[in-house]
Amino acid sequence: MDALILSCSTGGGHNSAGAAIKEELEARGHTATMLDPYELVSHRLAEEIANLYVKMVQRSPKLFGLVYTLGKIVRHVPGKSPVYYANISVAKHLQEYLEEHKVDVIFMPHLYPAELITYLKKQKYPLPLSVFVATDYVCIPFTEETDCDYYVVPGERQVRDFTKRKIPKEKILPFGIPVARAFDEAVSKTEARERLGLKTDAGKKYILITGGSIGAGDLSKNIRCLRMHLRKKKIDGTLIVVCGNNERLYRKLERRYVKRFIWGKWDKEPKENGMLLLRKTRQMALYMRACDIFISKPGGLSSTEAAVANVPYIQMRPIPGCETYNMRFFRKNGMSIGVKHPRLSLAHAVGRLWNEENVARMQMRQREGIQGDARARICDWVENMLAKGEN
Repeated sequence: MDALILSCSTGGGHNSAGAAIKEELEARGHTATMLDPYELVSHRLAEEIANLYVKMVQRSPKLFGLVYTLGKIVRHVPGKSPVYYANISVAKHLQEYLEEHKVDVIFMPHLYPAELITYLKKQKYPLPLSVFVATDYVCIPFTEETDCDYYVVPGERQVRDFTKRKIPKEKILPFGIPVARAFDEAVSKTEARERLGLKTDAGKKYILITGGSIGAGDLSKNIRCLRMHLRKKKIDGTLIVVCGNNERLYRKLERRYVKRFIWGKWDKEPKENGMLLLRKTRQMALYMRACDIFISKPGGLSSTEAAVANVPYIQMRPIPGCETYNMRFFRKNGMSIGVKHPRLSLAHAVGRLWNEENVARMQMRQREGIQGDARARICDWVENMLAKGEN
C-alpha cells in the first residue's frame, strides 16, 4: 500500500495523529508519505499559515474564539465557506502532485486538505480512497462541506454530532483518535522515571504541565498556583514544564525560575528546586507515565494521549472553540477535572488527585471511554478495503 497523509501545522495534534498513522503503516511494511499541501505552493506559505494560527492562539485566544464562533455562524449560510474558496489555487498543485505520485489512500487529519480533496472531486478528478480523521471530540465548522469517502471520528458518542451536520452515517467510522505507538508500551511509573533520570523515591511527586505543542495558555499563573500548593501542603514535588514551540514562554520561565543574575551575567545554576523546564520532547509518553498528575489545555490529541496513558488528568482553561467541547466531554465522562480559573480551583483539583480513590475512578473512566487502539483499527480497516478493491 502507498499512503499519502496530508496535514498542516496549525496545532501539533493534527500532525501527531498523522504521524501515528504513518508509524503504524510503516510498521506493517507499507509506504507512507506525510506532506503539508501548502508546501507544494511554497515553504513560505506553509509557514505563514502555521504562524498565523500559532500567534493568534498564543497571544489572542479570545480573538481565535471569535473566529471560531464566526465559523459556526457561517456554516449555516448557504454555499461554500471562505475556507473552501481559499484552497482552490492550492488544490491545483495537489492535483499535479497526485499525477506524479500515485497512491492508494489519502488520510487527512486536518480540515484544509479535506477541502482540497473536495474541490478536486467536484472537478471530476479521479482520486484514491480518501479518509478524514477528526482530532477533536466535536464536528468542527465546515467539516460538513467536505466530501471525503469516509470520516474517522473519536467514538460512538460523536457519531450523532457528525450526522447532525449532514455527514452520511454510512461514511462514519467511530475508531477513535490515533496516538503514537509509544503510548502502547506498558511502562510502570518507576521504570519511566528511571529511563528519564528522575527520582524514584516513594514520596516524590511529579506534576507534568504543558500548553500543547504551541505552548498556549497562561502557564506562568498555573505554575505559581502549583508551587504555592506544594509548599503549603509540604509535598516533595517537582514541576515538569514543557513549553513546546513557545520560545518566548521558555525564556520567561527560565529567567524567573532557573537562572540567577550574578555579577552582571546570567548563571545557569538553579536558584530554586522543584522545576524541570523543557522546550520540546519526543518522550511525552514516558513523561506522562512518570508523573503523578498531568495538566494541559484540552486539545483533542493531548487529551486522548492522557487517557490512553491512563494518567490523572487536569484540563486547564481551553482555547475557545473545539477545545471547549473536548473539555466538556472529558469532564462530563469523569476522565478529567476541568479548571477554568487556576487561582480559584487549581489547588483544589490537584488535591483531589492526591486521593487514590479519585485517581482509580478517573483511570477506570478513561479505560472505558477512550479507544487506545485507534491507530491499528484505522490501518486494519484500510487494508481490508483495499484488499477488497473498494473505494
